[in-house]
Amino acid sequence: MEQDIQGIFERIQKTKKEMKDIKVMFRDALDSNGEYQELQEKLKTIRENKKRVETAVKEGFSSEMQKLDDLKIDLESDMEMLNDMALTKMMKGETVELSDEYKNTYEPIFSVKFKKQ
Repeated sequence: MEQDIQGIFERIQKTKKEMKDIKVMFRDALDSNGEYQELQEKLKTIRENKKRVETAVKEGFSSEMQKLDDLKIDLESDMEMLNDMALTKMMKGETVELSDEYKNTYEPIFSVKFKKQ
């Protein structure tokens, strides 16, 4: 079993490298295209104008924007608490199922990620 996991991991690493190489080639081709460069400059100008307008409008909604930031923090905290509670219940062998206001049911999905040491 252990060798199978290592083999799959190596295949994933090889696939990721191949994908990265193709993306680099594509980006190089775009960088050498004059029309693409011109469009990039126009896009940059448009984004700057968009950001300027957004900032001006946000200034009129300062209290709402502060509330939005507070709600984001509350949501992150509640999501972390929900995840911790679901994991604890699952480890105890209990079933975890939630439902929303429309009677849709939800079950937890867990995933495993590997981090380089």
